[in-house]
Amino acid sequence: MLGLPVDLLPLPEAPDELIELTSSTPKPRRKRARKEGSVRQSKPAKKPQRPARHPLLFGLEEHMRKTRDVKEGEFLRPYKRILPDLISSGTQLLRALSIANDLYLALDEKGYRVQIAPAAGDLDRIRINEQEVESKDGKYGQYHSGSIWAPDRPTVLYVDTVPIGLAITEMTERVTVRYFNGEYHREDSRLIRSAKPWQLTHSWTREQDVPCGRFRVIAYSPKKGVDWSVTWQETEHNALGALIPKIAETLKAAKGTLQRLMDAEDVAAAKRKKEREEEWERYLKQEDARKVAQALADSQQQLADIIARWGKAMTVERFFLDAEERLNTTDDKDRRKRLEERLALARAMMESVDPLDFIESWLAPQERYQAKFV
Repeated sequence: MLGLPVDLLPLPEAPDELIELTSSTPKPRRKRARKEGSVRQSKPAKKPQRPARHPLLFGLEEHMRKTRDVKEGEFLRPYKRILPDLISSGTQLLRALSIANDLYLALDEKGYRVQIAPAAGDLDRIRINEQEVESKDGKYGQYHSGSIWAPDRPTVLYVDTVPIGLAITEMTERVTVRYFNGEYHREDSRLIRSAKPWQLTHSWTREQDVPCGRFRVIAYSPKKGVDWSVTWQETEHNALGALIPKIAETLKAAKGTLQRLMDAEDVAAAKRKKEREEEWERYLKQEDARKVAQALADSQQQLADIIARWGKAMTVERFFLDAEERLNTTDDKDRRKRLEERLALARAMMESVDPLDFIESWLAPQERYQAKFV
């Protein structure tokens, strides 16, 4: 085997006979007799494996990073508007997606499937307060007038038939920022701390609300007129993930309260609708009565104007009759001929003096407006 010669022993002599190989016949397997009264035990069904990522979050990171221009200390503003209700800065996006994934999957396991509200529904998103410590004034954005991105449709889950809105937002904290090299930077940032005193000669500071890296979950009623919401937020020592079981239990327990609030709002909305319809009907009746009175006044005024015009026409007619009588007594033939021509020209300019011609253009009140209410 290692390149050395090997002495092989000779094989024994054997007769030249054919050897027939036959397969062995397997013995029939006897069925095991089942004891009377025994029940066959079935293997327990395997528990469905929990997916690694919620379907609503597939491709979300890519959409979130396709954003409008954002400055330092601002949230992402993606171009796509039909996305899960998730507000985050660029540096905390992966953590935001992780929180949303754990929360959505935990709710799905409870039977509360998280989804984006349909376009045809009447569900609305409430205004989300992103401040960690609520303040009356807002100082988000470099000029304190920046708008925070929000999806066009709310993200909702259903506890049986009760809809509940769900939003996840990174909170903001108020810090001091300094204007340096054309941008605002946190006063405690490495860039500002490492700057030389002479570099900060023409800079100034102010306060601004910036993302703090801690998150808040907001559950609310997306139905118009129902004022109900509850929030959970993490602190520097307590992460939001530990609150997910409590969030699921709270949403389950809120079903009865929300259903009562929704029913009450439906009754109140029906009452408000009836009051609006009654108020509109009263307005239509008042407007109808006003138009009837206006039509009567307009007809009376038109008739008075017609009579006045006819009176003026009759005055002019009497003038022409008197002129014609005097013309007949004129002896000067040339003058008479000249005056007859001028009287004819003057009479041609005048309108008819027949009162029937005047009254023909008059409109009665019923011709002006037909009353809709008796």
